[in-house]
Amino acid sequence: MSERTSWQRIARRIRVPLGFVFAAVFLWLARPTGKTMLLSLLLVVPGVWLRAYAAGYVRKNAELTFTGPYAYTRNPLYLGSMLIAFGFAAAAGSWVILIALAALFAVIYIPTIQSEEGYLRQQFAGFEEYAAKVPRLLPRLTPASFPADQNASLGRFSWGQWQHHREYNALMGAGAIYLALAVRLFLNHHGVTGVPR
Repeated sequence: MSERTSWQRIARRIRVPLGFVFAAVFLWLARPTGKTMLLSLLLVVPGVWLRAYAAGYVRKNAELTFTGPYAYTRNPLYLGSMLIAFGFAAAAGSWVILIALAALFAVIYIPTIQSEEGYLRQQFAGFEEYAAKVPRLLPRLTPASFPADQNASLGRFSWGQWQHHREYNALMGAGAIYLALAVRLFLNHHGVTGVPR
């Protein structure tokens, strides 16, 4: 097993627990203002929407999805997560958080995406054609076209899939973070001890 493959496996396993650690550090370092919280909505809202939109199309391990947002980017769920994360980094008003977040995505999420694509390449014969037309992360301006009959699901959005993937958790999580930032803003404003200024 190569070092790259080994790290990809480790990255996939630790990304969720590391996310919780990062969230704790994030809330400790955050210095939100009303302005930064409002500006963050420009990234967080599209990120939550993109994740919800993608979740209604993807049928993990069942078929290669290339309709909806998957016609623009191979990883709309990760792109949505990045928009949400960098939106909250903007809300926090901390360069330390922004730099740490960029490092986290480079070290954890890029190897995870590469590992998942390795699996898709083995499972689905059409992956190479798909990858040749659709970029890994940053989206195309126009959707790539594929024969309509290639997806058993007919490539349509499904509320059932959205619920199956529990993507409503992203919306609730974003709301919880905004609430925590609002509490942080209140504590900062009132000079409560223990809050970094």
